[in-house]
Amino acid sequence: MYVLIAGGEPVGLQLAKFLIAQHHQVRLIENRQQVLAHLHQKLPTEVIIEGFVTELDLLEKAGVRQADVLVACTPSDTENLALCYLAHELYNVPRTIGRINDPSHAWLFDQKYHVNVALNEATILAHLIEEEMSMGDMMTLLKLRRGNFSVVEARIPEGTEPVGVAIKNLVLPDQCIIAAIIRRGEMVVPRGNTVLEASDEVLAVTDAEGAQQLSELFSV
Repeated sequence: MYVLIAGGEPVGLQLAKFLIAQHHQVRLIENRQQVLAHLHQKLPTEVIIEGFVTELDLLEKAGVRQADVLVACTPSDTENLALCYLAHELYNVPRTIGRINDPSHAWLFDQKYHVNVALNEATILAHLIEEEMSMGDMMTLLKLRRGNFSVVEARIPEGTEPVGVAIKNLVLPDQCIIAAIIRRGEMVVPRGNTVLEASDEVLAVTDAEGAQQLSELFSV
């Protein structure tokens, strides 16, 4: 996958390092001299393109026409929005991701300006806090399919309803599948007749509503 990143720090640098480690092709555009000095210490020279992110000649040099994804994560919401629009309208980049620096600008980052994914850090943090508070001891391990489903982990405390009950007899949410059980450091493949024990760590795939119901089922 070819990923073109606009903006070096702090998000762009970390994203570039991660993608390179995953063997993706990456180019990163940056014009701030103090940031460039740091980037050259952390990234291969061929990855870094020096210049202004909205210059069309520079985008061409960076290989925007071959890019599978453009990530606009500069400190300027105006630049990020313009880049997503240009990437789609002029260069047919299949997917654009725009970082929102000022939450009051979030309404602009939509399909009208060809932003496929809007990264609003304030909203993400708020959702995480709300989710953690509502789900008690349950932990979200992985988001699936744009966040509609998640892999969650929940520990079954002593004295709760599921202890001593076979999985087939549990009243599970409709959108919920128990995928694995970790018991005393070993993985147990769940079957219908598998009986749950106290301190079991249950891994389940479910949606947001199912996760809430599962959390309530496993609560004291």
